[in-house]
Amino acid sequence: MGLDGPPAPQQQSSLSFTEGFLLGQLSIVIFIGAFIKFFIFGDPPSPEKTASARASARRNRDHGHKRSLSSNSSPSTTRSDIRLSSSNVLRHPPRLTTPIILAKTYYNVNAHQPESLDWFNVLIAQTIAQFRTDAHQDEAILTSLTDVLNGSQKPDFLSSIKVTEISLGEDFPILSNCRVHPVDDGSAGPDGARLQAHMDVDLSDLITLGVETKMILNWPKPLTAVLPVALAVSIVRFSGTLSISFLPSASHSNTSTTAGNQVPLQQPPSTTPTSLAFSFLPDYRLDLSVRSLVGSRSRLQDIPKIAQMVENRLHAWIDERCVEPRVQQVVLPSLWPRKRNTRGPPNEDDESLGIKTPEITRDIREEARREVEEERRRDREHREREAAGFAEGLRWRSKAEGGGYEMPGSMPT
Repeated sequence: MGLDGPPAPQQQSSLSFTEGFLLGQLSIVIFIGAFIKFFIFGDPPSPEKTASARASARRNRDHGHKRSLSSNSSPSTTRSDIRLSSSNVLRHPPRLTTPIILAKTYYNVNAHQPESLDWFNVLIAQTIAQFRTDAHQDEAILTSLTDVLNGSQKPDFLSSIKVTEISLGEDFPILSNCRVHPVDDGSAGPDGARLQAHMDVDLSDLITLGVETKMILNWPKPLTAVLPVALAVSIVRFSGTLSISFLPSASHSNTSTTAGNQVPLQQPPSTTPTSLAFSFLPDYRLDLSVRSLVGSRSRLQDIPKIAQMVENRLHAWIDERCVEPRVQQVVLPSLWPRKRNTRGPPNEDDESLGIKTPEITRDIREEARREVEEERRRDREHREREAAGFAEGLRWRSKAEGGGYEMPGSMPT
């Protein structure tokens, strides 16, 4: 009599375990394959679609900011009235509002034709050319970039970053189609709306920065694995609209309250200096070329997802700093002509009148500094001699009080 019943469940359980193991391995392989195909080697979207999507997102953000400004704006003026001086010597002309300035300069914002900026392009080109020459001579840009890349913001999973390639380009930006119009941002003061200049900017060049580093895996223990990474980012073209405007100085009254009785105290007014504000409109376009190399032996070259991540990061960096509604402000120095800012050869009339040029003033200051140092040295030596003489006098007096003194070099008795 044979017993064939019990082995059947054992064989069935072994088959189910094998099937589950194979299905699990197959699912892992399919997941890894899909990840490699769609994430690493997937085709990025076309530049036209990416640019249009970014421009629409920036426009929506700009419109939302303008709506918030219009809802929060109040009828009170943002600039304080001009305080009239009690003296009658200084004549006070009528208030120069924006319409009066446009009328006196014969500029009609509605009918004036856009202007070319050829002369300004030449000045900008000379400035950039000098900057490139200085950067190639002392290699200051290489040192600065290395210090910035290896600063405190560098992630812990990256080793030291080495700059392998720097190209500052050969062409220059071209500015054109300049037009001036008032700004409708809800902050118009008693002088009228603020004027703003818009100009088109176009740059077609190859500005490259290449770096290499190593990604360090510190889990489950430090330096578990090291992955070399090389990256080179090039700016191929930049086009957009640059917005420039002047922010005049204004005085603001400061009030504070005491801790006990909450009585307002009037503080001296603070003055905001005159500054130049510039930004780019949201419809700008930045074309980049990203080259990547990952690995040491079996290397992966030009991974599309790495290029997409770098492009998104650079666009976000620009949007957070100088794309409307955000602006960059540069404080302007005083433009009043001063003698200390004059440069050039000395004038005979200035020498006859006793007016000193900056070079002569510098020589006089150096000579005065040397004289002061020489006088301090003589005083220090004089004090040292006096201290030495006082110590010698104390020594002779102590000998005299002890029963006479001996002449130097006398014979003993």
